[in-house]
Amino acid sequence: MARSVADDLGNRDFVVIARTDGLSAVDAPESARGIELAIDRGLRYLDSGIPDLLWCEFPTSEREPVERFSQEIHKRFPEARFAFNWSSSFKWYKDPNPITFEELGRMGVKFIFITLGAQHANGYGLSQLLQAMSAGQQQGYIELQRKEFETGTDLPTRSHHHFSGVPYHHLVGKMYDAARLGREFVEELPEDRVV
Repeated sequence: MARSVADDLGNRDFVVIARTDGLSAVDAPESARGIELAIDRGLRYLDSGIPDLLWCEFPTSEREPVERFSQEIHKRFPEARFAFNWSSSFKWYKDPNPITFEELGRMGVKFIFITLGAQHANGYGLSQLLQAMSAGQQQGYIELQRKEFETGTDLPTRSHHHFSGVPYHHLVGKMYDAARLGREFVEELPEDRVV
């Protein structure tokens, strides 16, 4: 069904990812999961001709199961492409030899994502800000702004209006003559006027 919807939409950027869930399905009994089941499901998905990418969720950061999954699938489907969750659940900084994005690419991985990566980054950044404000009050926020506006930085947060989507609302306001949303969109504001 997903492939039909994607094809009907005519959007070639629409990607169907088939998740095997055979290896690390949390609620499945131990006897009903494992690498063999994940490989079997992956092969059956590819037999259907539907998915663009296969995704096997691995329970640890060990590289051997990842390599084996890729090798076994590629025996029958040499052009198979994969999605890989470089999971934030794993303590990668403790792994003496973490699997690299480059290695994953050589195994056929075309889409790498980090579940909750943005939440970790946001939580870390907010914690840093709150600690700085606790220690130095307003100076903590002033230092954050200095870092945002340092020469050579290119951060979308320099303008919270741009970052939060105000230009889109201005365009909608202009299209539908909705003055409440604004009618003018200024593509570039001088840095000293950015709000």
